Amino acid sequence: MRISGDDLRKMFFNEPIPSRDEELLYSMLTITRDELLRRQYNIIIDTTAPTNLTRSYLMRTKVPNVDSLLIVVVASRDSLLERTRARGHFGAVEAWDRSWEPPARDVPTYKFRNDNLEEFNTNYYVLTELLNSRIHPFRKRFLSNIFPRILG
Repeated sequence: MRISGDDLRKMFFNEPIPSRDEELLYSMLTITRDELLRRQYNIIIDTTAPTNLTRSYLMRTKVPNVDSLLIVVVASRDSLLERTRARGHFGAVEAWDRSWEPPARDVPTYKFRNDNLEEFNTNYYVLTELLNSRIHPFRKRFLSNIFPRILG
């Protein structure tokens, strides 16, 4: 299941971009996440989280036996500027630049190119195949090869 910060923001405030009470928004995302995880659904939290503190908050749960994977969607600055202009979200790229932090090294991360629909579809396919494969990324053997200092 996918839960989206933008969708909740639009539903609560009828506004497409962060403007007020983001604390309420993130709280609702985590409450919804935990309830769906308890019901044994797989969850995708679709939200802009430029800081490691926000990412950690969104990925941390008390529900047992949950594995997390951070997917970072990467797009060129020109693509982002074009998309934000088309949506009338002026200043969004500059705000992003001010707050972006590279992902923490101890979090399993998949970088996902998204300059155009073709790149998006290719990366989505590769990620789907990886998650459905026998070499599942959350098996300890797989993670120990990627993060030997953490799990080794």
